[in-house]
Amino acid sequence: MNKILLIIGNVWPEPCTTAAGHRMLQLIHAFKDFGYHITFGSTASESEFSFDLDKLGITSVTLQLNHSSFDEFVQVLHPDVVIFDRFMVEEQFSWRVAEFAPQALRILNTEDLHSLRKTREESHKKGEEFTLGAWRKHPMTLREVASIYKSDLTLMISSYEMEILQKELAIPEDLLVHLPFMLAKLTSKEITAWPNFEEREDFISFGNGKHAPNLDSILCLKESIWPLIREKLPHVNLKIYGAYLPKHIQQLHNPEEGFHVLGWAEHLDEEIQKACICLAPLRFGAGIKGKLMDAMKNGTPSVTTSIGVEGMHGDLPWNGTVTNDWTSFAKAAVELYGNQEKWKQAQGNGVNTINKLYNRELLPDKLIQKLQETQKNLENHRNKNVVGRMLQQQTVASTKYMARWIEEKNRK
Repeated sequence: MNKILLIIGNVWPEPCTTAAGHRMLQLIHAFKDFGYHITFGSTASESEFSFDLDKLGITSVTLQLNHSSFDEFVQVLHPDVVIFDRFMVEEQFSWRVAEFAPQALRILNTEDLHSLRKTREESHKKGEEFTLGAWRKHPMTLREVASIYKSDLTLMISSYEMEILQKELAIPEDLLVHLPFMLAKLTSKEITAWPNFEEREDFISFGNGKHAPNLDSILCLKESIWPLIREKLPHVNLKIYGAYLPKHIQQLHNPEEGFHVLGWAEHLDEEIQKACICLAPLRFGAGIKGKLMDAMKNGTPSVTTSIGVEGMHGDLPWNGTVTNDWTSFAKAAVELYGNQEKWKQAQGNGVNTINKLYNRELLPDKLIQKLQETQKNLENHRNKNVVGRMLQQQTVASTKYMARWIEEKNRK
């Protein structure tokens, strides 16, 4: 008999527009390989970019927020594992799972630490230097950490975020699982098929328009970096791709300046392989960056910031150049564009990083081992997590009683 996994998504997966969508499909494939029958539910509406889960044999259900119909649904489904996609979903549904499917292993999928991204964004807007002290005090950090404690396991994609949760907040190691993106190993056959240095031209930047760090990055390119590059390379172009780009970003499109805002690309990998260099001047954000991962797996070196590479490459050399100074950023982009030897070395660094740190032939084994170990000793695991048990107590379960109040109000 198949084991049952319920995934409660913040949104329906969009692998063609977001790194989070790619990540969710990686988790789905891993659990299918583990032998799980998977049901995916969300309170969100599907979009034109939502992935067709039927293709993978996944059961899709629309869930109602603050509604007792979920209680009966999860009782009947009787899942072995429930994944909450982001801490906001954990807040809304974990108490119901704990009450009506107590046997289920509860897993929080963070994607990135939303509190870290939010604190950095606020510091940037205020013109203040970000500090971990400000992050520790942020209200969203308290909510996110509470969700980590209330879950049996939390999946983390960034080694840096693993580190600060343990060092700065003393989160027990046995509650966390470092599970970065799980990617196919790049083979010599694939690498040989990539366009070579002479066949590539122009620069590329891409990212979802609903993600604030991406919009800030585009503005930074337009205002501070691209004019410096264009001055040295007057005939090159920068092509910017992304779904959901807002009007004020679309209006930056200026072919005469070589600045092309092109929107969503159906075959983004092909566009990345045509480009010589990926530009990602990220000034805030969190997690590991899907755009830089996509650049590496398509053989395209990148110029980015310390925020961009955070938690991504361990002790391995980066796939290009890292700098937080825009004059240096533009200079590095121009130099890499014209230096074939340095460009090939950067490309090789990216291949090495993918194959050593993101190998999907190895990472799922780590996940299933942790799952089996925790499920086998679930009662003891939960008993050791005193803070989590305390947060599940009725006296502090404000989310539960607020949901019940809304549910009753709606009924009347």
